[in-house]
Amino acid sequence: MLPRAGQLLRSARGTWQQPGGHGRSLPAPQMLRLKQTGNLKHHKAACYSTLVLSDEVTVSYRYGLPVVTLMLPSRKERCQFTIKPMLTRVGTFLQDIQKEDKGIERAEVFTTDGSKIPTTALMEILLMNDFKLVINNTTYSVQVPVKEKWSREHATEAEDIKSLVHRLFIALHLEDHQLRRERELLQKLDHLREQLVPLEQMKAKIATSADAKTNRLLWTGLALLSTQGGALAWLTWWVYSWDIMEPVTYFITYGSALAFYAYFVLTKQDYVYPDVKDRQFLHYFYRKSRSQHFDVEQYNKLKEALAEVEESLRRLHQPLHLQLPIQEINDKD
Repeated sequence: MLPRAGQLLRSARGTWQQPGGHGRSLPAPQMLRLKQTGNLKHHKAACYSTLVLSDEVTVSYRYGLPVVTLMLPSRKERCQFTIKPMLTRVGTFLQDIQKEDKGIERAEVFTTDGSKIPTTALMEILLMNDFKLVINNTTYSVQVPVKEKWSREHATEAEDIKSLVHRLFIALHLEDHQLRRERELLQKLDHLREQLVPLEQMKAKIATSADAKTNRLLWTGLALLSTQGGALAWLTWWVYSWDIMEPVTYFITYGSALAFYAYFVLTKQDYVYPDVKDRQFLHYFYRKSRSQHFDVEQYNKLKEALAEVEESLRRLHQPLHLQLPIQEINDKD
């Protein structure tokens, strides 16, 4: 194949000649070797982006808030973004930039060593050190100025101002907040009462049945004790003599004491008649609840929630107690 015009031919000595020339040699082309160093993500971004110094993107502080000033690539005009460091995230900041300039297709933030900063990070973390802002194919190196630290007097004054603003806000919006809160609590109160209506009816029936059984048990105990006393009297005066019945009554008394002690061992409670009645009532109540499929735990949770809502309404209707915790209110009551 014949070489075309202007094509270079390589001789055996490694020199390059024009075809048809007189051996005019040209220097051999040199190969440029590139060695990759540093973070791979940074190199990927640098392969198709242009590094621009920080004068295109600046960070300054105004009224204590950082202000990021940058040149919008499509509109060719400078735009300022005021940032709330403790509330704004990196993703929100990048979205605001893209909303201002629809021509921005890609916006990312990297550290100076090429590590990508996640969009969920707070701007407060980002503004602690210098960073790189990538917009489309351009990389801006952003230098963050050092924020001046307030003295103790300035910090105390700022806290006083914040406290004053907070009190003013409460004073101006307290009534609206109370009305809105009262409506929410009343709606919750009605909802809880609607849920409790069928449970209250079922509980009343079960409690009536358990109370009737407990009373029957008490009257049965009275009847048995009366029968025991009459039988002992009949055996003592009509059948046998006291000499014979005395050991019998002794063992009956000892057996009763043993039964009371066994009750204490099993229940860890003294054999007091009101406590025994309440215990027996609960026994019948829970047994009847299982047979009637009455959810005692759900009922207790609803009653506790209802009590909390009623307590919140009571506190809401007493403005002097709004700033006091529940324990202090209970102590005063």
